[in-house]
Amino acid sequence: MQWRGRRQSSNVEDRRGGGGMFGGGGRMGGPMRIPVRGAGGGLGITGIIILLIAAWIFGINPLELLSGGGSLGGGGGQTQSRTVDTKASDEMTQFVSTVLAETEDTWNGIFQAEGQTYKEPRMVLFSRQVQSACGTASSASGPFYCPNDQRVYLDTTFFQQLDQQFGASGDFAQAYVIAHEVGHHVQNLTGILPRFNQMRQSMSPEEANRMSVRVELQADCFAGVWAHYTDQKGLLEKGDVEEALNAATQIGDDTLQKRSQGYVVPDSFNHGTSAQRRSWFQRGVQNGRLSDCDTFNNPV
Repeated sequence: MQWRGRRQSSNVEDRRGGGGMFGGGGRMGGPMRIPVRGAGGGLGITGIIILLIAAWIFGINPLELLSGGGSLGGGGGQTQSRTVDTKASDEMTQFVSTVLAETEDTWNGIFQAEGQTYKEPRMVLFSRQVQSACGTASSASGPFYCPNDQRVYLDTTFFQQLDQQFGASGDFAQAYVIAHEVGHHVQNLTGILPRFNQMRQSMSPEEANRMSVRVELQADCFAGVWAHYTDQKGLLEKGDVEEALNAATQIGDDTLQKRSQGYVVPDSFNHGTSAQRRSWFQRGVQNGRLSDCDTFNNPV
């Protein structure tokens, strides 16, 4: 990915150092922008389709979705944070700040085309352990999005694990991970994620896992939509999409379970199989259409 020399987001907080210990509590949820205009570049018909899908599935008022869906939570997790001075930061910080900026451009364009405002998420870089508005999480949890404070949390050593342990190397594999978490933020803003979190309280674990897979696969598809328009901007290099597809393969539920325990338990899947994650990311990449990301009305 040709990321050097491009705009870096100011929505990055660096909480690394100082031991990284931030109190107690439990973590809720899991790893729970396209050129401004252009083909498929606005919410328009395709965006409204997605909103209507969410309304039909979850009983959400589409007008509420278009206006941001009510309270999205706030505050929390501010201790020992500071805004990153990207000029003085390490290369990894510059990279993730640039990728976040590209997602901002993409989703700002989509929302602006419909006359709406995209509320940009913040990214928190941490080491070992972090306190979020969703509770305490450790590096072992992997990257995650907290809807309560609208932040993406990332220990960048995860990228070393992605490469060395999972065999998913390359900067675009890393970009895919970030774009997936930002996809959850989009779901949060449109009301899909809050409604799911509410509904799963009355679901059996198996039902909640099945719905979680659909939520996660949609975030993969949203990441693919971002990749599509990033490619149109001429930023992708040969092999980049393949890097992301390989990463999606390596972190599929079935692949992870086979690696860790030698067998799979489908009822426990909550992110999707390797094949599903590849397929839905690829759908987003192919045409950049939000309507292609309907994981709720289509077989997954």
